[in-house]
This record gives sequence, C-alpha cells and structure tokens, in this order.
Amino acid sequence: MSEKMLSLLANQGFLLADGATGTNLFNMGLEAGEAPEMWNEQHPDRIRSLYQNAVDAGSDMFLTNSFGGNASRLKLHDAGSRSRELSRIAAEIGRDVADKTDRPIIVAGSMGPTGDLMVPMGDLTFEAAVEIFEEQATGLIEGGADLLWVETMSDPQEFAAAAEAIGNLGASWCGTMSFDTAGRSMMGVTSAALVELVKTLKYQPLGFGANCGVGASDLLRTVLGFVEAGAELPLIAKGNAGIPKFHDGHIHYDGTPELMGEYAVMARNCGAKIIGGCCGTMPDHLRAMRTALDNQPLGQAPSLEEITAKLGAFSSDSDGTGEPAAPRRKSRRRNG
Repeated sequence: MSEKMLSLLANQGFLLADGATGTNLFNMGLEAGEAPEMWNEQHPDRIRSLYQNAVDAGSDMFLTNSFGGNASRLKLHDAGSRSRELSRIAAEIGRDVADKTDRPIIVAGSMGPTGDLMVPMGDLTFEAAVEIFEEQATGLIEGGADLLWVETMSDPQEFAAAAEAIGNLGASWCGTMSFDTAGRSMMGVTSAALVELVKTLKYQPLGFGANCGVGASDLLRTVLGFVEAGAELPLIAKGNAGIPKFHDGHIHYDGTPELMGEYAVMARNCGAKIIGGCCGTMPDHLRAMRTALDNQPLGQAPSLEEITAKLGAFSSDSDGTGEPAAPRRKSRRRNG
C-alpha cells in the first residue's frame, strides 16, 4: 500500500491531492441533512464524476466519499449497520476510476471523526472507537483503497484510536487534524502537540498534517508550526479555498483559482509534501494548483508577513503555541 505513494513522492517531490467533497456534492444536488455516503449506492455515477473531476484536474490522489461512513455517524441516518458496506462501495468506485487512468492515482479511503465525545467528556471509550474505525477501514480496504486517510480530527484520543484500528489491519495511512480555534484543534491540540502525538503512535502514518480549519493563511502557519516542532514525516496541507460567505441562499468560498495556486506553492515552500484543498476547492482550483506546482520551483519558506500579504490575514493573532503571530493586515483575497 505504501509503495505507490512513496514512489510518486520520490519522483515528483510532491503530491497533489483532491479538493472538496461536500461542496462538490452539494453542487451536484446533495441536500442539507443527507448522508453523502448513501450516494455511493444511490448515485454512483455522481461519485464517479467527483473522483474523475479531481483526476482530470491533475490530482495524484483523491479521497473516497466515506468521510462520515463510520457506524456512529451513519446511525443518525438509520444506517449504522452499513459502515463497512458503504465504505467498500466508495472505494470500489474510486478503484475503478484510478485503474482506468493512464498514470498512477492513489485512492485514499477517507475516515472522519465519529462525532461522539470520548471519555471522560463523553461516553465513547477508546476501545469502542477502535472498533468503529476498524469496521470502516475494513470496508475501504476491501473496496481497493491504496491507503487510509484519517481526516479533520480534533481529539488526540480519537486520532490515536483510528491509528490503532488501522494498525490492527496492517494498512498504510495518513492523518490530519483541523486547527480551527486560534491555531488549535477544537480539543486544544496545537501543531507542536500533534507532532509529539504522532511520534508516540505505535503504528506510524506515512504522513500527517492539517486540513480544513479557517483559511489558507492559518493552515500554512500551522504547517510552519509542524516544521518548527521537528516533524520528520511528510507533511500534509489541505486548506479551504478561502473563507466561507453566505450568498444567495448558500455558502460560497471566496478563494479564486489564482489564490489557490499561490497557496499550493507556498504550502510546498513551507514544507508540505502532500498538497490539496478542502472546503470550497473545485476542479478549477485544482487545475491552477497543478499548474503552479509544476511550473514554479521549490523556494524558501515564507515568513508570516509574506503569507498574509498573498493569502490574507490570519483569523487570530495567536497560532495556538503562545508565540506572537504576524500583525493583522487587510486581506488581499479576491472574491471567488
């Protein structure tokens, strides 16, 4: 499982991941409150298009439509017993798309948080979380995922539980947390704390990093935090396409393809090896990111001032570690 990713990284020096799942599916007709994972069975043609659009835009890898495909989340849609099955279908569609492409494509099995609070703040035990993640991971592996992709985590215990579950199956994996609260995850994890957490895991990921969060500027500040903390594994940057705005009845992200091209190059210069987009990132954004990464050489890590000058102001003055951040300045982000 790991050889394809490591080979591509060695040959290119970076990997372009995919963009948004939810934003793209809403554009295809997904309604608020629907479980996207049900579309794996109900609308496989649309899920195939989601994957194919990322490949056609230049992505080296894409995440399966299984983010909320664990039993805990699916029970909210009366489908708690279908985690393994729906996850398998998500990966099977992806495997077919990848195998029909004339270049290597990595199918990454997406695994999001359970949505439940872990003991002692909630009722979810570590052992139960491992069982939930192992069930979903089994389905993704059966469907042909090249590796597993734990994403948008905020609780270190839950991150560790997913790692143990995947380790029980002997699969390769990557993991990201979302740093959306003044440079910290919702449960208070800093960039430096994630670096230390990863070092303690018995079953190591191929790479780790940050996804989603607030905006591209904040995410790059987090990546710089990983580097400062001595991260040794390949780093992941999967930031949102700008900042969400409510317009004409729906959420619109204001990041242009040009801005996301700038973000991709800066992410690589910050130290990220696997670069993609999260919420709001569409195929046009990915094409711009691919072009920028292919045509601009690796440069020096940008300063915080350079990041905000190109991508817009940070959402908070703190990066979560206690170190002073660059002063706020007026955003130069263009409306998308």
